[in-house]
Amino acid sequence: MDLTLLSEILVIFGLSVGVIYLCHKVRVPPIVGFLLTGVIAGPYGLGLVSAVHQVELLAEVGVVLLLFTIGLELSIAELVRLKKNVLLGGGSQVLLTILAFGALALALGQSGQQAVFVGFLAALSSTAIVLRIVQQRAEMDSAHGRITLSILIFQDLIIVPMVLVVPFLAGAAGTGGLSFLWPTLKGVGMVGLVFLLARKVVPSLLHRIVQTRSRELFLISTLALCLATAFLTSSIGLSLSLGAFLAGLIISESEYSLSALEGILPFRDVFTSLFFISVGMLFDAGFLFAQPVQVAGATVAVLGIKALVAGLAAYILGFPVRPAVLVGLALCQVGEFSFVLAKVGVAHGIMDAASYQLFLAASIVTMGLTPPLMALAPRAARWVSSLPLVSRMGKRPFEQEMEHAEAGQAPARDHLVIIGFGVGGRHLARAAKSFGIDYRVVEMNPDTVRQSAAQGEPIIYGDASQTAVLEHVGADRARVLAIVVSDPVSIRGITDAARRLNPGLHIVTRTRFLSEIGPLLNLGASDVVPEELETSIEIFTRVMMRYLVPRADIERFTSGVRSEGYEMLRSADLRGDSFCALNRQFPDMDLSVLTVEAGAALDGLTLEESGLRRTHGLTIVAVGRGGEVMANPDGTLRLLAGDVAYVFGPHADIAAKGGLFTARSRPWE
Repeated sequence: MDLTLLSEILVIFGLSVGVIYLCHKVRVPPIVGFLLTGVIAGPYGLGLVSAVHQVELLAEVGVVLLLFTIGLELSIAELVRLKKNVLLGGGSQVLLTILAFGALALALGQSGQQAVFVGFLAALSSTAIVLRIVQQRAEMDSAHGRITLSILIFQDLIIVPMVLVVPFLAGAAGTGGLSFLWPTLKGVGMVGLVFLLARKVVPSLLHRIVQTRSRELFLISTLALCLATAFLTSSIGLSLSLGAFLAGLIISESEYSLSALEGILPFRDVFTSLFFISVGMLFDAGFLFAQPVQVAGATVAVLGIKALVAGLAAYILGFPVRPAVLVGLALCQVGEFSFVLAKVGVAHGIMDAASYQLFLAASIVTMGLTPPLMALAPRAARWVSSLPLVSRMGKRPFEQEMEHAEAGQAPARDHLVIIGFGVGGRHLARAAKSFGIDYRVVEMNPDTVRQSAAQGEPIIYGDASQTAVLEHVGADRARVLAIVVSDPVSIRGITDAARRLNPGLHIVTRTRFLSEIGPLLNLGASDVVPEELETSIEIFTRVMMRYLVPRADIERFTSGVRSEGYEMLRSADLRGDSFCALNRQFPDMDLSVLTVEAGAALDGLTLEESGLRRTHGLTIVAVGRGGEVMANPDGTLRLLAGDVAYVFGPHADIAAKGGLFTARSRPWE
């Protein structure tokens, strides 16, 4: 009994365990680890595996299952919901990337067919790496997270026609236009067959299988449908990948798609890992050291051009510069589907061995650089936004229309500024409108801005982390600013910008996790509402009610949990009922918490010397120092750097005189 293949698969998996573990420790994506495993184990590395062809055959199953799961996940309803971002954003990114790299390839002496193929390879980004990082950073619901997802969806869709086009690119020099007609007709016929099966046959068949309550039968039937459809498309001259994708679409329209996906995922992950390992086996590490200039040049070209084009696609969708930069740096690597496409190109002779080695080297490097680039993206976005050229860029037509509409209005004062107009922002605006509170809204989604402005909402389009945008909505004259966006990076940037603009502004912000409360408070947030804590309290309350626990006991327990959870938000309960009552009786008065900075006008002065009450109309009702709170301080108390002053006075005066607490020159010197 020949166990050669089994022993070599054992070597591959054993080596993968060690490599992937090390990659996890240094925060390198698993895909890069699988590629490195192939490099080490392959014939150009340590030569631990000789049955490369057999491993490649198993890897083909991974490609089939990968495209099958994409079809399962991409329902028609999801595509309709994101149709603009997917079609316009994804389409412009793919088309512009193909044109840019095609022109570069032509300039380097490649033929027209090869230039188009190079554009295909460069147009795709890594869905696995990018979405994993975006999910880990809790940015999926942010503006740049939604754009990134939409573009990746389009890339996942476009890979199928790309695979179909490659054979015609390879033979384009000697074939006429009619050679494409018959495969096209076969492809259209397959799509028609897919919709027929999806609507009429497969749901009924799966229903009968599910009625047996046999998980094994359902799983085997799902795999059989996938492989049968892939074999059918291959037998009529189309690709296995197309058949697998269409099989996924067939099942995605049934109510059993999630169950099918759950059963397929383990198989997909195992066989897909073999695919990336097989790609790594074909990479000659000596090429990287023999041609470092070529590899470096290709890597820089891919990162630079793709970042610019992807950012431009986000800008075309109508989003500001900051999310455009974040999208660009998220999508600047070569994707896993490019490896699938490259192997098809090599098989059809459109890519030679040297070009393939250059492609593999540059692709692996760009994948490895993705995590640090995405970590640096917020800083890069702030830097790009501050460039004079960017600041002088013209406003969009609908922005100009809204500014003209606002030109005749008196500037708002003592109002509420709402950042973000999702569910939370809309509810807050509705409450403010009900109680007669004037408000302004800042939103980064241009479609939301257009629709809401047409409904009469006082909303503007812009990036609220930019001081100019905050000034436009009068944050320097507002009483409260509420941040209800979900992007942690944006929340920190907005909090910092708002506090610098208006030291007396009361900033209320949301956050997902308790661990983010401290950093937001340090940046100047007045109140931080953690979703993690509030969600756990709501779940606890509903569970206990089902167990008929008395409501009074539930409320007593939740009060204790909130008190413990919010303890880090305040060192003493200075904003109790008495201050709330003062605010209700004196609506023009406010209580603000200001920190005395080193070198500020008040640093080192006693309260009497400062003249805060006599000259500026402000009263310090308490001072926090070293974890202790000194209430009702007399005039002899000397303010020191780091003191937390609780200041009571007219809201306008607090906003205007907040600079006394910051490190600026003394006005009387």
